[in-house]
Amino acid sequence: MTLLTQAVLKEMHMHEMSITQSVVEICDKSAGGRRVLSVTLEIGDLSGVVPDAVEFCFEACTRDTLLEGARLVIEQVPGRGECTSCGKEFPVRGYFDPCPACGAYGIRVVTGEELRVKELEVE
Repeated sequence: MTLLTQAVLKEMHMHEMSITQSVVEICDKSAGGRRVLSVTLEIGDLSGVVPDAVEFCFEACTRDTLLEGARLVIEQVPGRGECTSCGKEFPVRGYFDPCPACGAYGIRVVTGEELRVKELEVE
């Protein structure tokens, strides 16, 4: 692994660490002082968040909180877009994918940008 690759991975994990800390804070406040058993997150494929990195950071971020030992469930939401020219809906992997029906580049993202706590199970 090159130094550049290591630097990029470190930066990526710092981004997800910050996001995971925010998720833990939201869950902690929502738990109302009760121990959290599991957290279900929705992470869209177009959100810019790497689910494996969030999973990696979760244990460290939950240490000494009401979420310590909680199970993390990540549901990935695929990207879907709607063509602004012809109205066709189609799977989207990136923001600059053309419409497969007409070739236009204008799309409205329908799903895939999600990053939310979907469910919280508490004692």
